[in-house]
Amino acid sequence: MSIDEKMRHIVENYFDTQQIESIKIFNKRAIITLINTNEDDKKTQELEEKLLDLPEVEKVSVIYTAERDNKDDTHWHLSGVKKVIAVASGKGGVGKSTTAVNIAIALSHLGIKTAIFDADIYGPSLPTMLGFENIAPISYDGKTFEPFERQGLKAMSIGSMVGRDTPLIWRGPKACGALQQLLTEVNWGNIDIMVIDMPPGTGDIQITLAQQVKMDGVVIVSTPQDIALIDAIKGINMFKKVEVPILGIIENMSYYLCPQCGHKEFIFGEHGAKQTAERLGEVFLGEIPLDTCIRRYADDGTPVTVLEPTGNLAETYREIAVKIMERLSK
Repeated sequence: MSIDEKMRHIVENYFDTQQIESIKIFNKRAIITLINTNEDDKKTQELEEKLLDLPEVEKVSVIYTAERDNKDDTHWHLSGVKKVIAVASGKGGVGKSTTAVNIAIALSHLGIKTAIFDADIYGPSLPTMLGFENIAPISYDGKTFEPFERQGLKAMSIGSMVGRDTPLIWRGPKACGALQQLLTEVNWGNIDIMVIDMPPGTGDIQITLAQQVKMDGVVIVSTPQDIALIDAIKGINMFKKVEVPILGIIENMSYYLCPQCGHKEFIFGEHGAKQTAERLGEVFLGEIPLDTCIRRYADDGTPVTVLEPTGNLAETYREIAVKIMERLSK
């Protein structure tokens, strides 16, 4: 019996088949995703203990997902989407969009049905990173769009409707109206998690999205240097004011690892985001190195989590994705 079959046999002793979304194992970490299931601490603990008895398993994560209640909800309605998380940054240039895409792919590799929406309306990069640049979206009924399906994700971006070099000279209300239309008029289908790549900063668009989209949490991306962290803190405080839970902070471009000698160089400072998270009482989700593969593969339309799914970089994003799901399950 394979390890997958062993795990399924154990899980089905605790949960019905229709409650099991997926059962995965990566680097001896078992990840069990359950759908529309009430959390049961006792049952979860017993399941974790049984799985840890297997020699192939060293860590266990049990993740609960559920349909959101939209009764009497004044938020923009995203049909079929269970949970929404934002990936945001206080300023541009910290690798937020690349991080958002790789996290979304990492979530899909966990067996979670994932979509990604490009809300970075003035600098949309999703079409480039997911390989649907210069391809117009399809509408079968003239009213709704079909999402692009790339790398295991469903995706949509304003960048698919305008030329790459065409600037969008729109003020806040028009930009927000376009985002509302694009978000709510896409046939997303059955989605466990939608990742929204937010515009950098704390302006009209960010505030409108945080208030009008029923967000289950936000991930803040920053580089380690002080000037980026100052703006990251502003972003954290903005989301707190509009009552969006902070899922945690990611330190991007954390260090450069020399491919020849293995020396680790902290180009932008050492552990700045981690120390900021500790000072603010927020969760530190992990650090992502400065690596040319991350940039090059994203530019070519096939992110590193797709081209090197078993590599160290993909594992880093996957560990962050697991932490995000564990935070959402609490």
